[in-house]
Amino acid sequence: MCAIMGYTGKKISMERYLEGFARTGSRGPDDSRVLQIPGGIISFHRLAIMGLSPEGMQPFAREGRYLVCNGEIYGFRKMRAELEKKGYRFCSGSDCEILLPLYEEYGCGMFGMLDAEFALILYDGKRKKWIAGRDPIGIRPLYYGQDEEGAYLFASEPKNLVGLTDRILPFPPGHYFDGERFVCYRDMTAVKEYNKGDLETICRGIREKLTAGIRKRLDADAPLGFLLSGGLDSSLVCAVAARELQRPIETYSIGMAEDAIDLKYAREVATYLHANHHEVIIRREDVLNALPEVVKLLATYDITTIRASIGMYLVCRAIHESSDLRVLLTGEISDELFGYKYTDYAPSAEAFQAESEKRIRELHMYDVLRADRCISVNSLEARVPFGDLDFVSYVMAIDPEKKRNIYGKGKYLLRHAFEGDYLPQSILMREKAAFSDAVGHSMVDDLKEYAEQRYSDAELEEKRKKYSYATPFTKESLLYRELFEESYPGQAEMICGFWMPNREWEGCDVSDPSARVLANYGASGE
Repeated sequence: MCAIMGYTGKKISMERYLEGFARTGSRGPDDSRVLQIPGGIISFHRLAIMGLSPEGMQPFAREGRYLVCNGEIYGFRKMRAELEKKGYRFCSGSDCEILLPLYEEYGCGMFGMLDAEFALILYDGKRKKWIAGRDPIGIRPLYYGQDEEGAYLFASEPKNLVGLTDRILPFPPGHYFDGERFVCYRDMTAVKEYNKGDLETICRGIREKLTAGIRKRLDADAPLGFLLSGGLDSSLVCAVAARELQRPIETYSIGMAEDAIDLKYAREVATYLHANHHEVIIRREDVLNALPEVVKLLATYDITTIRASIGMYLVCRAIHESSDLRVLLTGEISDELFGYKYTDYAPSAEAFQAESEKRIRELHMYDVLRADRCISVNSLEARVPFGDLDFVSYVMAIDPEKKRNIYGKGKYLLRHAFEGDYLPQSILMREKAAFSDAVGHSMVDDLKEYAEQRYSDAELEEKRKKYSYATPFTKESLLYRELFEESYPGQAEMICGFWMPNREWEGCDVSDPSARVLANYGASGE
């Protein structure tokens, strides 16, 4: 991944700044650099993925301007060639080295030109102005706060800013900060006109654009692998990647020893693709031992995110400890585009689309946050093909009536798009369990039981009153909130509440976020 941080003032001492910056050293274990510059402080922890030479180390500097970026800039070689025609020279193979020349040419207009997952901080010494920006989905993390004099702090994670600012907030995706205000440069939920084409044409577009999104994410100077749950989304990423690479890929799955729902399906996919497959088996004590660390690294109290993160964190830890992989491709962001189990209950096409828009806007606080933290804390980089900007724009513009489950099969458009020999038909059409349930129903049951033993009913009612924002409503949610407050006291508003099905819809007024509690869950786990 990499970690970035910047401070636009002078009140905070270098000692305190360094203490905060050191908390994300695992994001960039290869090298670190901190520069005190005329406008403040800027710093970088490096995980070398593109352009592995020392010349690719940041901050990049040009004529009084300084930049740090945690990102992958797709298609950067073409952009670099165009800049070279204008007289710019480059000293590394780093994709992020093109950003300062781009800024010199186009100013903040460069943000709308990027096909990228990124978070960046830039100091323009000529204009004595700080600039910051984040990709339109928020795949790369960025947070901000202000010191007591109003100077801004920017950092990759909330843990960098604890103790340096009173209020930590997520930097809004698709925005840049121009020194005075936040400006939206791209809204991924905005649709000018719906694509009302026929089913086959739409599905061909889905296949072609997702394939292109996967292909560009296979470009790395460091070894890459794949998280394979055995469900539709991660299996498709693996299937397309195996075709593109024309060699065995490295796949990893995780499950509880007792009842891992998807391990057998992941094994089936890996065998079909001739992958080098690895399994990580966990038990109750592994889950409970990991819980405090997972809440701390996530900086959330959300039930769904924490449940789903425990397995991801443990499998990524195993990958870090047992392999030389640096990049992992994952299957996040498919559900937000094509629907969850609960969106089967959407009362109309308009309601389905509105729910999808809401989930895309909030992704950076939930599934995308989970993927980033669980992978980066283990010194790996996450790449999310379903978050490809061209792909997301295409799917968001599909007539929502066609995206609804009117076919008797959830996410039918995605499944139909890849019918053929990409995957066994039984895998392609199988309804998937939620990730935390797929790891094993027993994992969620163990967490609930642990919380039940920790608090009496009276303690739940008394302790939950302390929290007026996102008030805990179960013993499990209270447990997570108390663990969150230990590391991030008073910062609950970083998250916009609990991820839950739309409780306004008939059939979705449930008290647990797991799809298991929905009437249409059916045989997902069989």
